[in-house]
Amino acid sequence: MTARFFDWIWHIRGSLALSPEQTSEDAFARLDPLFRETGTSHERTGDTLTFRKKDPAAQDKMSVFDGGVLQIERDAAGPVLRYRLKSRALLFCFFAPLLFLAFGQLTVVLGKMDTPASEEKEKEGKDAKTSPEATMNPIDKWLGAPEPEKKDDKDADKKGDKKEEAKNKRFSPTSAYVFAGIFAVLYLVGRVLEARLVRGLFRRRLAGL
Repeated sequence: MTARFFDWIWHIRGSLALSPEQTSEDAFARLDPLFRETGTSHERTGDTLTFRKKDPAAQDKMSVFDGGVLQIERDAAGPVLRYRLKSRALLFCFFAPLLFLAFGQLTVVLGKMDTPASEEKEKEGKDAKTSPEATMNPIDKWLGAPEPEKKDDKDADKKGDKKEEAKNKRFSPTSAYVFAGIFAVLYLVGRVLEARLVRGLFRRRLAGL
């Protein structure tokens, strides 16, 4: 029960009405070329066909699916082809956004943990800048020794801004959120598009096109 509740994530189910005079033999004979592609194995038992794919070729029109079951049932309205196909690619695209969101949240947490240490260092730097500058000894001055160089506050501020910018980039979750969005779109588009494509593929084959 639990597995069936979640297997919609990577399973595609559908059905197609067959013509009243079409037999199971004829229907599976027309679909047979789809399951003779490289990397595909299949077996048929009565009105049920089971297939599996391993390292399918790129030109395989069903390469996104790892396996599935096709079954022909007969009811009052006539014969119906029902199919259930599974795709690990869809499963990956479903969980990838969750993974990247977790990375994004982890980045935010690490940034917050790093903030107190950064603030402490910044405070120490400010204290150092506000401390009185060392004055020359009168004897050294009389002897003509050069005066100590004064620290440029502007340069220090620039360095601080660059460090802050680098830290913000380091702990920015933006990249993780972007990838999460990309995979979410891929899943939604793939889930709808692949269902329509495979349905159209089966329909054309059964019609002999």
